[in-house]
Amino acid sequence: MKSLQDRRRQLLKRLAELDHRLHDIEDELDAHQSKDWGELALEREEDEVLEGMGTSGLAEVKQIKAALARIEDGSYGVCVRCGEDIAEERLDVVPATPFCRICAR
Repeated sequence: MKSLQDRRRQLLKRLAELDHRLHDIEDELDAHQSKDWGELALEREEDEVLEGMGTSGLAEVKQIKAALARIEDGSYGVCVRCGEDIAEERLDVVPATPFCRICAR
């Protein structure tokens, strides 16, 4: 069973990884400036993929920050919908989840 401090460290580590990844995506998006139409079209396709990755990364950042707030206020590990405890096994797989397995469906 992981302690709250272990969970907090795990979430902070993932937050740092996401921050690094999001900065890399931003840098890559800023770097595309081709004058060739063919290359520009390919870059635009790549930009759409990068933007999608950025959007999902931002959503995960939001979830992690909410989980860290729940750790601070003492409600981490309790389902926000039904109030039941979230199984340790579920928190091991999805540490930022606000829902138990049943409510996540």
